[in-house]
Amino acid sequence: MTEKLVIIGNGMAPGRMLEHLFEAAPGRYAVTIFNAEPRVNYNRLMLSPVLSGEKTYEEIITHGDDWYAENGVTLHKSSPVTLIDREARKVISTNGIVADYDKLVIATGSSPFIPPVPGHQLPGVVTYRDLDDVDKMLAVGPGARVVVIGGGLLGLEAAAGLKMRGMDVTVLHLMPTLMERQLDPAAGYLLEKAFKDRGVTVITKANTKQVLGTDRVEGVELNDGMIIPCEMVVMAVGIRPSSGLAKASGLAVNRGIVVDDQMRTDDPHIFALGECAEHRGTCYGLVAPLYEMGQVLAHTLAEQEASYQGSVTSTKLKVTGIDLFSAGDFGEGEDREEIVLRDATAGVYKRLVLKDDRIIGAVLYGETADGPWFFDMLKRGVDTRELRDTLIFGQAYQGGTPLDPMAAVAALPDEAEICGCNGVCKGKITGAITGKGLTSLDGVRAHTKASASCGSCTHLVEQLLHATLGDAYNPAAVQPMCPCTEYGHDDVRRLIIAKGLKSIPAVMQELEWKTSCGCAKCRPALNYYLVADWPGEYEDDGQSRFINERVHANIQKDGTYSVVPRMWGGMTNPKELRAIADVADKFAIPAVKVTGGQRIDLLGVKKEDLPAVWADLNAAGMVSGAAYAKGLRTVKTCVGSDWCRFGTQDSTGLGIRIEKFMWGAWTPAKLKLAVSGCPRNCAEATCKDIGVICVDSGYDIHFAGAAGLDIKGTELLCHADSEDEALEIIVALTQLYREQGRYLERIYKWAKRVGTPSIKANVVDDLAKRRHYFERFVYSQTFAQVDPWEERVNGKDAHEFAAMAEFGMPVAAE
Repeated sequence: MTEKLVIIGNGMAPGRMLEHLFEAAPGRYAVTIFNAEPRVNYNRLMLSPVLSGEKTYEEIITHGDDWYAENGVTLHKSSPVTLIDREARKVISTNGIVADYDKLVIATGSSPFIPPVPGHQLPGVVTYRDLDDVDKMLAVGPGARVVVIGGGLLGLEAAAGLKMRGMDVTVLHLMPTLMERQLDPAAGYLLEKAFKDRGVTVITKANTKQVLGTDRVEGVELNDGMIIPCEMVVMAVGIRPSSGLAKASGLAVNRGIVVDDQMRTDDPHIFALGECAEHRGTCYGLVAPLYEMGQVLAHTLAEQEASYQGSVTSTKLKVTGIDLFSAGDFGEGEDREEIVLRDATAGVYKRLVLKDDRIIGAVLYGETADGPWFFDMLKRGVDTRELRDTLIFGQAYQGGTPLDPMAAVAALPDEAEICGCNGVCKGKITGAITGKGLTSLDGVRAHTKASASCGSCTHLVEQLLHATLGDAYNPAAVQPMCPCTEYGHDDVRRLIIAKGLKSIPAVMQELEWKTSCGCAKCRPALNYYLVADWPGEYEDDGQSRFINERVHANIQKDGTYSVVPRMWGGMTNPKELRAIADVADKFAIPAVKVTGGQRIDLLGVKKEDLPAVWADLNAAGMVSGAAYAKGLRTVKTCVGSDWCRFGTQDSTGLGIRIEKFMWGAWTPAKLKLAVSGCPRNCAEATCKDIGVICVDSGYDIHFAGAAGLDIKGTELLCHADSEDEALEIIVALTQLYREQGRYLERIYKWAKRVGTPSIKANVVDDLAKRRHYFERFVYSQTFAQVDPWEERVNGKDAHEFAAMAEFGMPVAAE
């Protein structure tokens, strides 16, 4: 007979427990879940990447609605349970739903601890535990001042994510060093330096006196009188088991709900699981032990023998670009020994704490690849006497000479933990590879969850695939930028931001370029990424640009150049035309042509004449048209409502406004726009990178067209009611493309790669995100809108325009 299993809570621990239960006892239970949140199960470990913008909610869902349906699970969302009737064996939710149970699992998790300082209840004070908290934090928008109270794991992950979203972040920590529960002072110092290098202000020994404000948060005051103005305060000082419901039901509760080795409470029909449970006096807040509890409980519910004996835990900080691993007990004591390796210049710190020749604690910063090996030795109590001389150098150096990484991972015991996020050991991974015929990283992720969370163990999982399958393993590798590096464009750009790299040499050194100077593929790409990612901080490197961008003119087949002055929206006037004619006569320019972009091209200009030609055009008020650039080229228009009897809006005026707003911006590839005054589309807006079709009700914005080697019509992005809205959407779209596009990737290829729904979510649906990208573009333009022609007229890069020396054959004397 099918038994009724009710679960209160829908977090990661009960989700994993159900996976094991459905394998161990399929069909035995009719499962009902009450979830306080209005959504399905998701990976809370990935809240930090969602906060930073590296992942979306959809990407961190663990069990979607289909999974619950396939397994016959009834999920009640937004239904916290308020009463457990132990005599009647039923639970009641806030919205009146009643469910009977044969067995009940309480998995209510934990609640954030909020220090009871004055002002802690003001609007603008938030915690960091779920997706709703992430939404609240992002609502304040880029540029906001944020104070994070707490320098532990959660606080630092929140601080890093908010900083990546463009906020001004200050971390307040009561203790002298960050993450003092997981790190010793030396590693804490390196961590603090890494955050300060990212632009995060860190104040240690900071005792919060009160949160300031009347109607909402305005600042934080410390006990020493220091006041830090802010618009939001994030409380991340710790968690407490959510055991109130169990206590009200008469169950035994200390700090958490007391359970035995089978996760059973003092009521034989009720079990507790996860952060709310207390086992042998310990409550766990990390996911690996919670998964171990879940597996034991699944076997218990399936009436299979299982026993939870407690867990030894390890910690990793999930902040891109900061490698940190901590495990065990690293406190000082007379009966303990230390082995320490420090390389301050490289930012590497390793410390092993030993007792009776066995590792009892490990702290790794900067280089963490040996973390699983040290952690496995710690858990198994391995005697290290024979390894002592080389132990600190890691597994690869045992035996006196470096060990091949593949051999090192193959030598790990089956019990060695590979994925700390999901508690997956080596044996489970290799067993799944051989038993289920897995041949890819995605397959391993789907069947074992290894590498499916923060991704820090991906390299180890790939090595296991290679070691298990041998030559049969053929990973779908990321295409490297060029032969100088193994990294693809996306990884290079992600690491430039994450590691705060602000020069080409810094990128090449930090990412271990294979060549000393790069090549013609990677240098222009790196130069673009640095220009776009660090406006005002990175100085454009002309030697990393192609010749056209270096001299700001297009080279022709005979070695001369073409000059195209900007004509705003395709409009000109007699003064500009006379200046162009005079320049053509003065410098004997052989060809003058009207371009497809509604401009005039002067062809056949000698290189040494370029500055003088530009000077005369500047004198007439004309600037570079950037016809050579990976950037904004033209904004083509029709005459619109000014002259055309079919025109619905002032297309010419909008085109001029867009071009004057966006000129000077560098983009991954050339960018061409057009504005047509009516659906007759005389400006050909529907084959441009971005196009606007004016209609009676406003402006239809299109994008991702092509009319070159590829022919492609645009896609409709959205409708804008006003010019201002249209401009904001176009600018935000351009900035999103600037930040996500790969160098030389046209906008239609970028759109195909990332997907139109993702683009719409960022610049159409989410007004805060749209404004964020708009403001980032505006900030970048304060450094970009400088006419390069005028700069060179005034002497910049004069060496580029020196005349070539002429040599003739000497005449022989008679």
